[in-house]
Amino acid sequence: MATTVYAQQGDTVDLICHRHYGRTAGVTESVFNANPGLCELGPVLPIGTPVTLPDMAPAAERDIVQLWD
Repeated sequence: MATTVYAQQGDTVDLICHRHYGRTAGVTESVFNANPGLCELGPVLPIGTPVTLPDMAPAAERDIVQLWD
């Protein structure tokens, strides 16, 4: 089931994707496809713009590499 969020001050589609999905790679394009006309609003979305976020698998967890112990 898709989720609808509303743009906050200074939000971009990338920022919304990162906040919701934990990544932008491979999801930003899907969000634009689910929201016709969204890209015409410019890089920074107007406050309150509804953005439909399609269901997607969560980001795979990454192992953290410590450079210094």
